[in-house]
Amino acid sequence: MNGDDKVKTHNTPKVEISVRNFGPIAEADLDLRPLTVFVGRSNTGKTYLSVLIYALHRMFEGFSEFLPLYNLEQLAANWYLKPPVDPTQHLKVIDKLNTGQPLAFSDLPQEVRERALENLNRLGPISENLEDELKRCFDLNAVSKLIRSSGDQNDEITVSLIVSEKNQDLWSSKLGISKSSIAINGAINENIVIVPENWLPPTQRIAVEDLVKFLNEHRRNIEQPYYLPAARSGIMQSHRVIASSLVTRSTRAGLEPLEVPTLSGVIADFMQQIILYGEHYRPDDGLNQIANTLTSDVLDGQIITNSSPTGYPDFLYRPQGTEQDMRLNRSSSMVSELAPLVLFLRGLVRPGDTLIIEEPEAHLHPAAQAQMAATLARLVRAGVRVLVTTHSDFMLQEIGNLMRVGMLKEKGALKKETNDWLLPEEVGTWLFQKNGKVKEIEFDRIKGIEPMEYEDVAEALYNRWGDLQYELDKKTGNEEDKV
Repeated sequence: MNGDDKVKTHNTPKVEISVRNFGPIAEADLDLRPLTVFVGRSNTGKTYLSVLIYALHRMFEGFSEFLPLYNLEQLAANWYLKPPVDPTQHLKVIDKLNTGQPLAFSDLPQEVRERALENLNRLGPISENLEDELKRCFDLNAVSKLIRSSGDQNDEITVSLIVSEKNQDLWSSKLGISKSSIAINGAINENIVIVPENWLPPTQRIAVEDLVKFLNEHRRNIEQPYYLPAARSGIMQSHRVIASSLVTRSTRAGLEPLEVPTLSGVIADFMQQIILYGEHYRPDDGLNQIANTLTSDVLDGQIITNSSPTGYPDFLYRPQGTEQDMRLNRSSSMVSELAPLVLFLRGLVRPGDTLIIEEPEAHLHPAAQAQMAATLARLVRAGVRVLVTTHSDFMLQEIGNLMRVGMLKEKGALKKETNDWLLPEEVGTWLFQKNGKVKEIEFDRIKGIEPMEYEDVAEALYNRWGDLQYELDKKTGNEEDKV
């Protein structure tokens, strides 16, 4: 490869998020990149913002440039069942498709554009669904409990979401959450292209009755968010008990009155995906290969899925070189920690999806933490948008190394081909602080992306070692002098 060759990257819309007065976070302005990394001390808001992103992703069915497309399908369906009094504008849509011209949002009939904007801003079902989703994801009975406490009775949460591509805003939404209401203000770019140029083959033409079918076929798969919570290891070790309990509670005798504690939405979704694993199995070859590499290089064994008497899947660990399977609660904590990631890559996550992982380094040896950084890079190369929270200096150092590998690849200076690389512009590292402000850690070719406070901790430990060593040497010397 020479310096003129282009490095291939996956093009996804840019997602900018601004947050004010949300939980522990006073203010945060960031954008989601192919790999987004949240670092900082505990209780500074990393999980809060991760869960918020998950909730927004679910509400908007992904951060896609094709948000208005659903309204176009609705138009086609309505028109097919009840043709408009003046079909002129509607016929122009079909004419554009049949002549191979790109179809933009501005080409849609005015009533459809108005309906799309109304749906984005609607203060009825959408705001109610948003409120329900936030309460579900954070396990709260009132969204107002998410408002940052600063002594000002007029404080409210504001969340701004902007999706753009090629320096052009596609759509945006601004949310205001007070103690009494939720307000939504959204906008859609009139120039957004819904159907690209020459999408139809020259021999095919769209008639009125074909429009619904065509648009449904053209509609891209909805990007899915997946969340691997910090509690995943314990859930994996006890999922058999959880599944058995569900079977028992499903009988009439098991439905006796009982006050049951609730789970956060991210925990509940994760448990459901594990307990029902296999029902919607749809493997992707590239991601399956990443899962296989993870099991061979880090786990030194395989994650086996078997059926169980309860009807729910049973997960086992088979060490390399043996035919003996063991339950996850008898294997190391590293195995139960990484097992769900392996399972998700094998059967759930697809290119274009968003995968959020809390502390992927948990229970891993430092060498394995560095290998986990390589796994994250491979996921980016496969087209998955990844967000992680971490406290691992080892993983951050290796992510920095992988960015240097990407820079070498960009210059055509790699000695051997590899998928373990990242470009600096593909990685966003954000530091969460005790004062509630979130700031970006810019990549430095020498220092990488490690927070300054990590260096402060290392220096403090070194100085403490020096002081204690000095006192020990002095004490030892005094004792020798006495002898």
